[in-house]
Amino acid sequence: MEGVYPALITPFTEDDEIDKEGLRKIVEYVTEEGVSGVVPCGTTGESATLSLKEHKKVIETVVECSKVPVIAGTGSNNTKEAIEFTEFAEDVGADGVLLITPYYNKPNRKGLMRHFETIAKMVDIPVILYNVPSRTGLNMTPDVVAELAEVPEIVGIKEASGDLKQVMEIIERTEGKDFVVLSGDDILTLPIMVLGGKGVISVAANIVPKMLTTMVKEMLEGKTTRARELHYKLVPLFKALFLETNPVPVKKAAEMMGLIESGGVRLPLAEISWDNEDRLASALREVLK
Repeated sequence: MEGVYPALITPFTEDDEIDKEGLRKIVEYVTEEGVSGVVPCGTTGESATLSLKEHKKVIETVVECSKVPVIAGTGSNNTKEAIEFTEFAEDVGADGVLLITPYYNKPNRKGLMRHFETIAKMVDIPVILYNVPSRTGLNMTPDVVAELAEVPEIVGIKEASGDLKQVMEIIERTEGKDFVVLSGDDILTLPIMVLGGKGVISVAANIVPKMLTTMVKEMLEGKTTRARELHYKLVPLFKALFLETNPVPVKKAAEMMGLIESGGVRLPLAEISWDNEDRLASALREVLK
């Protein structure tokens, strides 16, 4: 598993319903631009505000229309609910699942291990861990990741701790195993790949999938000079997409590009401020020129 996997936004209609046609349009757009796979129902997909029925609807819709592998976000801080999502994803044809560290509960090491092991053993598709302590309040340490990498169904991690030392240790401790490390931060994709990472589960790939795919491909082929040039060209957009809480800016950017009808987000998130919208538009113009 390597390459660029957009963490898909979930478009909503003006009535705050899932915009299935908009979702299909995003999947078609990123697929045509050469991504390796797509990831519905992650943080960027506003999974926290999707009902159980909506969560399943998004996964099923993406599986139906995608021409590339689908890695469905099926994590929860409720192990039983995560199992239900994960089994559903497998049943409708997802190629793998992404499981976030349980948020709010803050389980100890034993609980964390049992959570992931229990879910992984319920399915026959690959499981990717997702570590994002800024969102969950809990960091999955390298020793825990290395132990979970021994579970046959667990094949990788989306690492969004922002700690390159931790990423390096995970890569070192899982070397020789059937296990990959993917960046969970667009701006750290290049340095993580220098350390041995194999790609990114990306917010920015909703907007500039071709540029990111080219950058990652160049890195995988050892063409670091061109990859570095693309990285620095993309940095202003990477920063602009996190001027406010993700996915507020990326959905507004998708609206600006005409990829979706509305960049609206669900409460408790709210629309981007005017100042940040201007900064986002400027960064978008710059990277697309």
